[in-house]
Amino acid sequence: MGGLDKAFLPLAGRPLLAHVLDRLEPQVDRVLISANGDAARFAGFGCPVVADALPQGPLSGVLAALTAAAGLGATHIVSTACDTPFLPGDLVPQLLLASEASAEGLALAATADGDQPATALWPVAIAPALAAFLAIGEAKVTRFTATHDAARAHFPDARAFLNLNTPEDLAAAEALLRGAA
Repeated sequence: MGGLDKAFLPLAGRPLLAHVLDRLEPQVDRVLISANGDAARFAGFGCPVVADALPQGPLSGVLAALTAAAGLGATHIVSTACDTPFLPGDLVPQLLLASEASAEGLALAATADGDQPATALWPVAIAPALAAFLAIGEAKVTRFTATHDAARAHFPDARAFLNLNTPEDLAAAEALLRGAA
C-alpha cells in the first residue's frame, strides 16, 4: 500500500481498523491494539495500545498483547490483522469451541483456502513458550502454532479473512461492500 499505515486506509469512508473493530468488539470483553510507533495515532479508537518489547513480526505483537492481557486478568486473547474488515460475526465463539480440541487451548481460523494464522485464539498461559520461541530468533507464526497443538476453527467463507494488501484488494473490498462482487 505504498508504505501507508493500513489501519487508516479508507474503506467505505472509514478506516480499515474501524471495520475490524466493528466486527470484533461485540465478541470480546475489550480490545487492545498491538502497534509500534506513535500510539497517539490510535487515540480516536478508544483502545489501549501495546507495543512490542522487541519487534520480530506478528508474534511479537501477540506476546505484547498476551502480557498486557495477563495484567488485566484475561485468560485468552484473539489476534487478527487490521486489514481484515470482513471477520465473521461468530469468530470468537468458533475459536473458543475449536480450542477445546487443543491441549494448550490454541486455535487458528481456517477456510477451504487454508489456515489464517493471523487470526487466532491464544491462551495467556502460552506466553512463556512464545517468549522462549522468540528469544531463539524464531518468528514464524505457523512454526509456533504447529509445535503447540493449534486446533482449527473452520469457516465456510474465505472472504471473511480477506487481507487488503494492494490497492486492487481495497477496490475489491469496496465492491464487496457495495454488493457488486
